[in-house]
Amino acid sequence: MGDVRNVDVVVIGLGVGGEEAAGRLAAAGLDVVGVEHNLVGGECPYWGCIPTKMMVRAGAALAEARRIPGLAGASTVQPDWAPVARRIRDEATDDWNDKVAVDRLTDKGADFVRGTATITGPGRVRAGDQEYAAARGLVIATGTAAFIPPIDGLAGTPYWTNREAVEAATLPASLIVLGGGAIGCEFAQAYARFGVQVTIVEGSGRVLAMEEPESSSVAAQVLTADGVTLRTGVHAARVSYTPGAAFAVELTDGSTVTGEKLLVATGRTARLRDLGLETVGLDPSARFLTTDDRMRAADGIWAVGDVTGNGAFTHMAMYEADIAVRDILGQGGPGADYRARPRVTFLDPEIGAVGLTEQQARDAGIDVRVGQVPLSATSRGFVHGPGNEGFIKVIADAGRGVLVGATTAGPSGGEMIGALAVAVHAEVPLTTMLSQIWAYPTFHRGIGDVLKTL
Repeated sequence: MGDVRNVDVVVIGLGVGGEEAAGRLAAAGLDVVGVEHNLVGGECPYWGCIPTKMMVRAGAALAEARRIPGLAGASTVQPDWAPVARRIRDEATDDWNDKVAVDRLTDKGADFVRGTATITGPGRVRAGDQEYAAARGLVIATGTAAFIPPIDGLAGTPYWTNREAVEAATLPASLIVLGGGAIGCEFAQAYARFGVQVTIVEGSGRVLAMEEPESSSVAAQVLTADGVTLRTGVHAARVSYTPGAAFAVELTDGSTVTGEKLLVATGRTARLRDLGLETVGLDPSARFLTTDDRMRAADGIWAVGDVTGNGAFTHMAMYEADIAVRDILGQGGPGADYRARPRVTFLDPEIGAVGLTEQQARDAGIDVRVGQVPLSATSRGFVHGPGNEGFIKVIADAGRGVLVGATTAGPSGGEMIGALAVAVHAEVPLTTMLSQIWAYPTFHRGIGDVLKTL
């Protein structure tokens, strides 16, 4: 063990949030050490947001080409996964090499350590043979890993997580997806559009169970149209695998589904174990690290990103990193406010959402008013034609005259939610929104239409 090195801040985990925090603190003149055991940048650029949206984009291009008949003539579509795999390898991930990200970080003045960090006491971290004493404190940004449920027979089989599904150079003939959340649905649709026979197994009664029921209905409609088989309301009871052949998943209703590959997309779990949290009074068995509105998890410890449990999204990690950096630097500014958390499921159509669902609002005792219009009934939706599945739904607090939640499903669902996120965050009065001029004919003009239904 070498001598203890005195620094200002140690950032543990250099995913999106950790890299942002470490880089900004170093650029501000602090002595910062960032420790990452895998790739700098984390899940998003290598196995999440960026490569998966390349897959979604490619699948959407195929789907749009298939819509040409009836709109603009005739078309013949021949899917080819090779260009997608090449873009992911060469453009998105540099063949899963993080040199560019490491250089970006060190160019800002931070020191980078490739390895595993262990907290040994307040402000103390060991990484490899070096011990660090952080005068200002620690930032924990270790992210999440795929949650693998304890299904009989699953352990030891060559199942996929999102990482293997992204890295695939060739596609299987068939795929079973355990989990019908956003991750499972996005992979299912993208793969199905390239000719893979996909079955989703979802334990709850509907896919996208955390979103509005209308979102689940739209998702189920388009997934089924793409050839995806949906098995909802059943769980996987047992998994078996025949080497070189296929997976067989026995379901709780007594039936069995088979597939060449098995993708486990049943959620994420925070990477907190074996981190040494007990040495600073935190529970290593906790699901997440609880933080205050300045992202403080304990005295001298800040936590940002997925480990806080406030939403496993890149934009949440960046948002929380900004708050933690300002607090460490003593800059003040607004604290964390999660009323207007935006989220997008990148299906075709995209499903954007912000704030509370209708049921969450009712459970909170809010005097709820709901407005909704089908996207096909809006001017742009009518013009768009095939592929215009979707709707706009808003949740209003009638007592205060403001929106507390909204969903925008459609070809531009992820973009439309931006205007409604501003409305929820800023508590824009409904009277002000109703007096707004909405451009015609746009998808977002439907927001003006739906407000009138309140």
